[in-house]
Amino acid sequence: MNKRRIVVTGLGVVSCFGNDVDEFYRSLLAGKSGVTQITQFPCEDFTTRIAASIKDFDPGDYLDRKQARRVDPYIAYSIVAGKKALEYAHIDQEALAQLNPQKCGVVIGSGMGGMGMFANGVTTLAEKGQRKVSPFFVPFILTNMGGALLAKDIGFMGPNYSISTACATANNSIIAAANHIRYGDADLMICGGVEAPIIPMGVAGFCACKALSQRNDDPETASRPWDKERDGFVMGEGAGVLVLESLTHAKARGATILAEYLGGGLSCDAWHMTEPRPDGSGVAQCMRNALEDAGVQPEEINYVNAHATSTPVGDITEVEATKLVIPNPSKVTMNATKSMIGHSLGAAGGIEAVVTIKAITDGVVHPTINLNNPEPNLGFHIPTKAEECKVSVALQNSFGFGGHNATLVFAPYQE
Repeated sequence: MNKRRIVVTGLGVVSCFGNDVDEFYRSLLAGKSGVTQITQFPCEDFTTRIAASIKDFDPGDYLDRKQARRVDPYIAYSIVAGKKALEYAHIDQEALAQLNPQKCGVVIGSGMGGMGMFANGVTTLAEKGQRKVSPFFVPFILTNMGGALLAKDIGFMGPNYSISTACATANNSIIAAANHIRYGDADLMICGGVEAPIIPMGVAGFCACKALSQRNDDPETASRPWDKERDGFVMGEGAGVLVLESLTHAKARGATILAEYLGGGLSCDAWHMTEPRPDGSGVAQCMRNALEDAGVQPEEINYVNAHATSTPVGDITEVEATKLVIPNPSKVTMNATKSMIGHSLGAAGGIEAVVTIKAITDGVVHPTINLNNPEPNLGFHIPTKAEECKVSVALQNSFGFGGHNATLVFAPYQE
């Protein structure tokens, strides 16, 4: 099939480093950690009391103040990141009016949706009774509502839904959105992932799983992918969103093209509820599927933005799986964004897609911090400070509970 070319023209984030993409990336290049003590709620009795939280979130003019107070934070993050991505793509109100709304859509997924709204609603029901439950309870817990309300605000009438595949959610969403453009359903898509899980129930649940770092006295060093002393991941939150367009559409409106989306791949480990298949075959299959979809040879890859969550099993499984796919790992730069901003679950792939595009456009990759005692034989070049890197083809991985794997392939745009 002669597939339409797809390009990236806009980026949007909501993060522990703020809502500005360029400032966010500067914080990463500086090796800054966003992990701090949790102060939003009492958690003295929790085994983990640290996270890369968003504090003092300000939606600015992107969301009505009353609405921002009413909706679950994940919805507010979706709308702000989506509108900022359009702004980054130089689509203002005048440009918006020139688009065909029936050919513009939104696929922003969330692993958990409005968990805060859900937990508060259950408490209200238990303590005050049914009549005090908010009429917005159901709409604001749904994973699709962030994208739905964004589309309502900007008038996009094309494909619109959410995907929920745990920590692979955002990558799944980007692949789905790209396919809508490829097959002619849309000319432009806003896509990515969002999560707002740092609430008592969310943190307690992951504590119960024994998945989180307990380095409570030294938050900034708690997330340490590939380090021998890693003891679990650190929760993060936020949103990461791309604007994808067909090349023809982007050129017609005179867009600045940031990078090209070449393809994506999916697979399922079919192994364990929370752990990856030990031999890495499911992850390797996912990456091979992505390269095949992109029409790229493994030796063309020179940058990998890894899933790398700082878990004892997952980190090494990903490295070994990537070695099965990429023949000369020593020639490939790999880094771990989560070392600084923690693991934002359903938003992770979206935020890391933004990071990957910034690496392509800026020619500089961020460090992996806290890698003081690396596991032996990692094989890849892992910078511990920001360094120049002319990306030829980039691979970006996300893997989720349930064995869900999703990989994206990006490259600099060339005529």
